[in-house]
Amino acid sequence: MNPLTDTDALQDFPALLQQHRGILAKVAGTYAWHPDDRDDLMQEIAAQLWRAWPGYDTGRPFSTWMYRIALNVAISYVRGRTRGVQPESWHEDHHDLADPNPHDHESHQQVDQLYRFIQTQPPLDRALLLLYLEDRSYREMADVLGLSETNVATKISRLKQRLRQEL
Repeated sequence: MNPLTDTDALQDFPALLQQHRGILAKVAGTYAWHPDDRDDLMQEIAAQLWRAWPGYDTGRPFSTWMYRIALNVAISYVRGRTRGVQPESWHEDHHDLADPNPHDHESHQQVDQLYRFIQTQPPLDRALLLLYLEDRSYREMADVLGLSETNVATKISRLKQRLRQEL
């Protein structure tokens, strides 16, 4: 492990955070449907990343480290906010992520179905789906989530099967 120790390395944090800000948005968008909640979650993730930054191992990819922390914070956030409360159902008015094909009605319906499916999944499965949709390798997913590659492959296979059944 090669944790950060010098002042110059600590100054790299804002640039790396900016470079990988899409990870924050994707994780927050997967776990918080309301824009205010997403903003709160993004701030919480950024704060936790800053607290963990001095221990970042520069020998490992920053994005993998960032995903691991972001997903752990998001899962804790969801668990803390939903104890004894039914989660708000997904609705187009509450979820303002941009549709890449706004004029393709069939694609729009498929995206809606996918978001609904993702929302019904437990937090760990949401994380797996997010990483899978990001085209992350099984090795990277395993590293981010602290699972074995075999476990990741099994869980992804089961998620695909459930998705096919539901859609």
